[in-house]
Amino acid sequence: AYDILSGLVGSEMCIRDRYIDLIDQSFYFPQEEFKLNKNNLEFHGIDLMKLILEYGAPLKFTYLPKISDNINRAKEWFRVAMKEHNYKGKYHYCYCTKSSHFQYVLHEALKNDIHIETSSAFDIDIVESLKEQGKIKNDTFVICNGFKRDQYLENIARLINNGHENCIPVIDNYEELNLLGDVVTKKYNIGIRIASEEEPKFEFYTSRLGIGYKNIVPFYNNQIKDNPQVNLKMLHFFINTGIRDTAYYWNELVKCLKVYVSLKKICPTLDSLNIGGGFPIKNSLAFEYDYQYMISEIINQIKQVCDEADVPVPNIFTEFGSFTVGESGGAIYEVLYQKQQNDREKWNMINSSFITTMPDTWAINKRFVMLAVNRWNEEYERVLLGGLTCDSDDYYNSEQHMNAIYLPKYKKDKPLYIGFFNTGAYQETIGGFGGLHHCLIPQPKHLLIDKDEEGNITTSVFSGQQTSEQMLSLLGYGNAQQTDNNNKSTTNFASKAYFL
Repeated sequence: AYDILSGLVGSEMCIRDRYIDLIDQSFYFPQEEFKLNKNNLEFHGIDLMKLILEYGAPLKFTYLPKISDNINRAKEWFRVAMKEHNYKGKYHYCYCTKSSHFQYVLHEALKNDIHIETSSAFDIDIVESLKEQGKIKNDTFVICNGFKRDQYLENIARLINNGHENCIPVIDNYEELNLLGDVVTKKYNIGIRIASEEEPKFEFYTSRLGIGYKNIVPFYNNQIKDNPQVNLKMLHFFINTGIRDTAYYWNELVKCLKVYVSLKKICPTLDSLNIGGGFPIKNSLAFEYDYQYMISEIINQIKQVCDEADVPVPNIFTEFGSFTVGESGGAIYEVLYQKQQNDREKWNMINSSFITTMPDTWAINKRFVMLAVNRWNEEYERVLLGGLTCDSDDYYNSEQHMNAIYLPKYKKDKPLYIGFFNTGAYQETIGGFGGLHHCLIPQPKHLLIDKDEEGNITTSVFSGQQTSEQMLSLLGYGNAQQTDNNNKSTTNFASKAYFL
């Protein structure tokens, strides 16, 4: 399809030269979440042009129902796989809060009987706040990962000492166990993280996190076995590149399972395996991934290894962050102007910045689904996309058509809007929500989109577009007050929502 497309673009014989024709001949379209309403794009039934007309652009949004949808899809995949293989263990879905700490995300996710994985000290403050609101119960597992020092250790201890028995700190290094013992006053459960070996393309061989495969059993015998204060409950296995059908992943899983059965034979309290490492999310209209097959094969391999070793199968924990929240997010920009820099390169300049609003696009060359929002029935052209900052890295050209982007032709008298989809994980926290941004490009307005009991789409403003007064205050230019009436109430709401 790509070769055909390349020939068509440069051919005077091309007849089907509308943007809709380009998408239709390159991909299966429409798709579950993407459909056309006449000349405009809809996302999960949301009229994007209606949003633009009402709220303007640039614009960010979160479609909350997609969070619950993905959680329940994963639960069903595990249910089916466990039934297929007669697997006797339980399954626990955990959400990695680091993917998005926002209250609206946690509230939506916790509607679905899930558990929480934390990575730093302030995460525990969020957990305690959610407990006060009744969103998290004492039987909710709180898996505490990451490298732990004073504040994080103290917060974990406070949670355990106050009665949250299902808080499981995962030991990352040999010192953490003693440090925890100094501040926890009760008997408590722990996990151990395996330091998996990285893919060959990495600059280092072994993950900096966790304890090496060969050292875990000796560590248990020397520091945990005779320690009356702790029970080893969980072995934590994490692959940085996620759960993928590669020889590397299956090899690391088998090595992990060998450690598990060796440990289980000498540690009766061990009953859980945390297969950390997330599922991939859709980054192109051509995305394909057989989630059910991967889960079924993981369950099958765990069961086979345990049966051969004659040990009970473990309860399974997963930690899905991007998979939980990623596909709920989107960003919309307007093309302000087109610059013809040479006879081959046309730059469409957007009214925001990729560096500030979607930092993963330049930091790790991450791809997102990118589509025109309007003018689908018009001719297309090949372009590059540039942001507003005076930085050479503020651009995006990593689309599905061989590192090229095709959009409806720029016309001064016809506004063109483009959307990036499945951007809900990490972008706000890496970009620095509510803070300073490169070249002081303001943070866009952010909408929350939900459905009411009748299934009607509802929209509310979570935060208004950042103002100069807010930035000047952060920079120390006096205690500037919010003056934009459009932003006043929504900015206050955003602050309350985040810090509750």
